[in-house]
Amino acid sequence: MRILAADIGGTHCRFAIFESSPAGPVPSGDPCRLRTAEVDSLAALLDRVWAGLGAGPRDFDLASLAVAGPVRDGVFCTPPNIPWDLDVSRPQEFGLRRCLLLNDFVAQAFACRTPAVAGAKVIRSGRADPAGALAVVGAGTGLGHCALVPWGRDQVPVPSEGGHAAFAFVGPEETGYGEFLRRALDRPYAHGDAVVSGSGLALLHRFHTGRDLSPEAVAAELTPDSPTLVWFARFYARVCRNYALAVLATGGLYVSGGVAAGTPTLVDNEHFCREFISSPSHGPLLERLPVWLNTNKDSGMFGAAFAGVQALGNG
Repeated sequence: MRILAADIGGTHCRFAIFESSPAGPVPSGDPCRLRTAEVDSLAALLDRVWAGLGAGPRDFDLASLAVAGPVRDGVFCTPPNIPWDLDVSRPQEFGLRRCLLLNDFVAQAFACRTPAVAGAKVIRSGRADPAGALAVVGAGTGLGHCALVPWGRDQVPVPSEGGHAAFAFVGPEETGYGEFLRRALDRPYAHGDAVVSGSGLALLHRFHTGRDLSPEAVAAELTPDSPTLVWFARFYARVCRNYALAVLATGGLYVSGGVAAGTPTLVDNEHFCREFISSPSHGPLLERLPVWLNTNKDSGMFGAAFAGVQALGNG
């Protein structure tokens, strides 16, 4: 069976064709990549995709679309970083036979059960429990979380919007930064999306240097001992640690998303590793958890395809 798999984010959209096989989804042909800002609706996006893939909506048994936002009833999403809604409750309106809508970090979690993570780098070694929950945390336009729990022959995702929870600052210096963010963003508190994300990296650099640069420009001038890198690594590790404890991720944790994929030194350093295991109660538990960095920017498509294979297998 053929699956149209997509990863629709706040900045980029990626689509690819996959074939369902007993071993899982297998990619077929080259993917189609677009900038999200180039379209103003899902219908307009799909029109661009058909041209880019050289295929049509009736060429697929299922369209599995991952989107950066909370999904309701498997068919509707109002993404926080995309200026239009997605409603696939009537897939025939797009010419599709069947459509599955899932959160983008559910797809990132599913991707960890596919070849998409074959090249992931070990950030912290450990001993993963294959029967334990696997956590995924990733910063890009926003901050995503998901856990994947083995359940019989299936993998059950536990979606999260933890990136919109208040961020925990520690000590007077960090509290000062939290107040800086609150004023800069005109919000009652700083949440994870504002701290550990591309825009968060730029805001942190402005706090430390007074310079207003793009995230890409900030990343280009970071040094191993720069305050921006040290603080961002610590914040990223704290997000990962807190989520690993929240879901008891004895299966390990993957870091994904465009921020670390583009600048691996933000997480591949001693500051990240030291903060990750810092816990008054569960330091030994955290020391056993392996942490990997997944730099494959197409992994969301693989995860969406994996979810599609499960959906087709379950009827």
